[in-house]
Amino acid sequence: MKKNITSIFLLILIVTDILLLSGCDKPDCSSQWYKGNLHTHSYWSDGDDYPEMVMDWYKSHGYHFVALSDHNILAEGEKWKLIPEAEKHQLGFEEYLAKYGPDWVESRIDSSGLHVRLKTLAEYRRLFEEADNFLIIPAEEISTSFEKKPLHLNAINVQRLIRSRPGNSVVEILQNNIDAVLAQRDSTGVPILPHINHPNYHYAISVDDFIQLRGERFFEVYNGHPSVNNFGDSLHISTEEMWDAINIAYVRNGQPLLFGLATDDSHHYHKFGHGHVNPGRGWVMVNAASLSASDLILAFEAGQFYSSTGIILAAIDFQNNNLIVEVQTEPGIEYSIQFIGATKDDQATSVLQSTTGTTARFKVDTDLLFVRAKITSSKIKANPHQLGEYEMAWTQPVVFKTF
Repeated sequence: MKKNITSIFLLILIVTDILLLSGCDKPDCSSQWYKGNLHTHSYWSDGDDYPEMVMDWYKSHGYHFVALSDHNILAEGEKWKLIPEAEKHQLGFEEYLAKYGPDWVESRIDSSGLHVRLKTLAEYRRLFEEADNFLIIPAEEISTSFEKKPLHLNAINVQRLIRSRPGNSVVEILQNNIDAVLAQRDSTGVPILPHINHPNYHYAISVDDFIQLRGERFFEVYNGHPSVNNFGDSLHISTEEMWDAINIAYVRNGQPLLFGLATDDSHHYHKFGHGHVNPGRGWVMVNAASLSASDLILAFEAGQFYSSTGIILAAIDFQNNNLIVEVQTEPGIEYSIQFIGATKDDQATSVLQSTTGTTARFKVDTDLLFVRAKITSSKIKANPHQLGEYEMAWTQPVVFKTF
């Protein structure tokens, strides 16, 4: 396991700079922007629709990749789903049958109701995947708990099912499961990305828990589930505040930075609105060499991505220790760009610079532990996880580079 963690540490040291360009469609472009969701559910666990219908939603809404991450299961083998009697589920079956036809849909009716055989990833991926246009990444949400605290960890590009590991504390359980993901990566030679999900769900995972972990580079700074408490409450800090506190400790401990993901955690595809766990609330934009799981994960690990709930960035550039952000504008919408960071003497981050407009630049100097940008628009988010939420985006933190 030391080999796994060391290799990840070396990767962040090798990356001497982050350069995220606005993307292009010319043949000589070395990288492209890809939009994706890393946290998605279907009837294979506790989602409320068939995986084909889920993939169709994402592909038809402009996504390039999706990780189907059902709880403690992979979409393989034979599984029959008893379709609930609720009208939305019965109508959902009719829509599924009408879209794919009786030659594709396998169903039966017995005394308990309507049963449908769920298609495996190997079966349905050929309906959707297109080179450099759409990719389905196998994933698993490794789910367990400690003293009623839900502890969930996604394994992205997982190659075989990982059974959840037990432990005697929150930290021990999380570490055991992180180690299991990294062990599979080491044994297969395939890039597999672990990320911790919704730390404020039941306020299960604290800053102190994160600081004790080794080998984890990603967590959800934003999750679209209405019950995950992204913004905290009167007694608990937000996930964004957690992110900064963790990174202050990580930098001081000589650990690589923790990167922040935005995800849907989508479960509900029939009814949309407040109180439902819908797709389209949070996503990542990744600048990768190609639309392959390996290249996407390499880009994630190099910090070549940003997270969003609605804002699209025209460019991110970090060169010569200047962090530059440019927003792709919408008519009539105003934007605020904040550079947030901490000095070597700070115990917490602060807003180091704030700009109203669509472009901003910040010079990172040697006194700073790290700096990241947060972009907020004046546009109220459609179908937010919390009412009154504005569209936002977050760049990944950067540190001063010595040339």
